[in-house]
Amino acid sequence: MAVLKVKFTKTKRDKLAQILWILNWVSVVSGIILFSLGLFLKIEIKKRNEVMAKGDINSVPNMLISVGVIACIINFLGGKICYDCSDANKFSRWKLVMLPYIVCTFCFTFCILVGALMCYTMRNELEESLYLGLRDAIKFYKDTDIPGRCFLKKTVDMLQIGFQCCGNNGFRDWFAIQWVSARYLNMASKEVLDRLKSNVDGKFLVDGVPFSCCNPSSPRPCIQYQLTNNSAHYNYDFLTEELNIWVKGCREALLDYYTAIMRSIGITALFIWLFELSVLIGVRYLQTAMKNVLLLGDLEGESDGWLLENSFVEAAKYNINIIKNLGKANQISTVSGMNDPNIDVQNTNCGKTNVTTKSIPAAS
Repeated sequence: MAVLKVKFTKTKRDKLAQILWILNWVSVVSGIILFSLGLFLKIEIKKRNEVMAKGDINSVPNMLISVGVIACIINFLGGKICYDCSDANKFSRWKLVMLPYIVCTFCFTFCILVGALMCYTMRNELEESLYLGLRDAIKFYKDTDIPGRCFLKKTVDMLQIGFQCCGNNGFRDWFAIQWVSARYLNMASKEVLDRLKSNVDGKFLVDGVPFSCCNPSSPRPCIQYQLTNNSAHYNYDFLTEELNIWVKGCREALLDYYTAIMRSIGITALFIWLFELSVLIGVRYLQTAMKNVLLLGDLEGESDGWLLENSFVEAAKYNINIIKNLGKANQISTVSGMNDPNIDVQNTNCGKTNVTTKSIPAAS
């Protein structure tokens, strides 16, 4: 029994073909949108790849870009097919192509759904990549005279200013690393030498942060050094007073930024998936309706269209039987104790053939 069977007149078939022709062109536009969103996300990730560890974070934009390109190609072809389906004579040219086209479109539509879901599952990979990348960027912040790292100071400063953040997890991350280059330290100063000797690693550690952590909206001049020393500043309480530096960590700020982008892209991709799925259903109805018209031979009469010719259970059983029969066909019949491949070949009895023989005269 056919699933979701609908009866179509010639007028309904023609209208369905025209509507699907228009929708396929709209789907081409949706493919361009998917491509653009994937390209936008890829560019945004590339902008800050200096503070990201290498990983699979580009899988989502690459998926969207690929699906967008395929959408343009498939829907362009679908528009041509639907346009020709308004004429039964033209449809005969696409009759053998329609079913493979529908199968390929179904797989492509499933890829759109996968891409949409990947936008929501990418957060963990992105968070780990940001954590590792920011950790290394802050660690090498002072290396302004080392090739390959000299740009990191500017990158981190612009990041903290632009995203109003400080450190990786927070401003205290700067307390645990030496972020002032040794070339700017006065090694003749007793205070500097005492700080270098105060820890096992021999680093110049201070309870201070770079200037880019300062909040310009604060009415008080920025306090960058001795943040935890109340006596070092007038009318200052580290525990109770709101600091005039950014409190949020850059990992959290960037994660919120990219999460908002991916949520918007994911919602858009889901809507496009639903739209493409509705177009695919319409094409399936048109294909079965036109196929039945040709079988009936009455091009002006009514015909049935459906999603599946049999129920889901019957279709599954039918496909399973096909697979089983293919397995049986590949088996080689063997007989115990015999290796002759022609053991099952029947011998044919051709009977006796009468051959006329001539006597050869003996030599005299």
